[in-house]
Order: sequence, then C-alpha cells, then structure tokens
Amino acid sequence: MTRPSLRVDAVLVQAVIAGALSFAHLHDLAAAAGQDGWKAWAYPVSVDLLLVAAWRRLRTDGPSRLAWCWFLIALVASLGANVATAGFLDLEHPPALLRLGVAGWPALAFLGGTLLAHSPAARSSAPPTATDPGPDPVAEVDHEPVTVTEPDPAPEPVPVPAAAEAPALPTAEPAPAAPVPAALVDHARKVAADHEHRTGVRIDTDTLRARLGVPPHLADAIAAQLA
Repeated sequence: MTRPSLRVDAVLVQAVIAGALSFAHLHDLAAAAGQDGWKAWAYPVSVDLLLVAAWRRLRTDGPSRLAWCWFLIALVASLGANVATAGFLDLEHPPALLRLGVAGWPALAFLGGTLLAHSPAARSSAPPTATDPGPDPVAEVDHEPVTVTEPDPAPEPVPVPAAAEAPALPTAEPAPAAPVPAALVDHARKVAADHEHRTGVRIDTDTLRARLGVPPHLADAIAAQLA
C-alpha cells in the first residue's frame, strides 16, 4: 500500500504566513494597549475566530446582513491592527481611543459569535417550486355501483268475462250488481294498496278503472268490495 505523497499548496502556505503576521500584529497592538500575558495572545485568536465564523456562515447559509456585518467588523479589526503596527500609531504611548477599543473588544466578539452561532438562517424568498399534487384522493375512492330499480310495469288489463260486458235489461227495479271474479278483486286490492303507499291517499274509482281497464259499472262493484 503506497502512502499518498505530501503536496505543498502555495495558496495554503501563503494563507499560513499571512495569518501568522496578522496574529502577531494583533498581539502587539493588544500588548501596547495594556493587555499583557495570555490576554494579549487571546485577542488575535478572538478576531480570527470571529472572522472565520462569519465567513463560514456566509458559505453555508448564504449571504445575510448578520454574517456580512460581523465579517466586516472582524476584518476591520484585523486590518486596523496591521496598519496600526506599521508606524502610524505611537505604540509606546497608545491613544485613549485605542485602549477603549481593545478593552471593549471581548464583549463585542462574544456578542457576534453568539449571534452567528444561534441566529436562524435567513429563509429564501424564492417561491416554492410546483410539485406533483399526486393522485386525487377523491378519484381513487371506489364507488359502489348504484342499483337503479325500475318501477313496476303497469298491470295488464284483466280480460272481462263476456257475461260482465253484456248490457243489463231494462227493468222496473235496478238490476243486481254483476258478480266480480275473486282474482280480479285480489288484483284490484294490490293496485289500491300500491297507489295508497305511493301517494298517501286512497285510490278513487276512476283511477282504479283506468289501472284495471274495466268498464265503469265493474269498477264501481270492485270499489264497493274494497271499501
């Protein structure tokens, strides 16, 4: 098994050199402002960590005002230290404003790091893309077949016996009613019951005659037996 060869990246080397120089300038500036010992070494660590945290927030969550604000603050602090140590300020007798800025930096860096670590990422304002709505749940429901019941066909007219259709002889007294077959009476009773069930009222003689197809006098006789 061969070991991977170690490649020296020029960009990485340049970044390490630039970081070391910036680290040393921030240390010298903090020491000149009265921060001695480990405190002077903690200032460059704080500035560089805030700069890296803001840049990582920009890379992972996208551009935002919060990340850009703290990135610029850390960048100004780093550049300011590099410029201040180039002879523009008398580090033997630092001005009061420099002492004030160095003394207040820990609280400012703590606030920036907390906001970058715990603030929610800005949501994208782009409208959501249209997705497949999927099958219509209503269309997938299996509908049971509806059974349509057809109305009962109208009963066929019952043939009337020839004797019933014969005209009655004129007499002085009214002739007795013609006999009605029992089968015809039973059929008329079913027709009357069906009519009353559907309409809610009893069947009249004219409707009964039309349903049975019998003469008027026979319909009267059947209606008398149904009453």
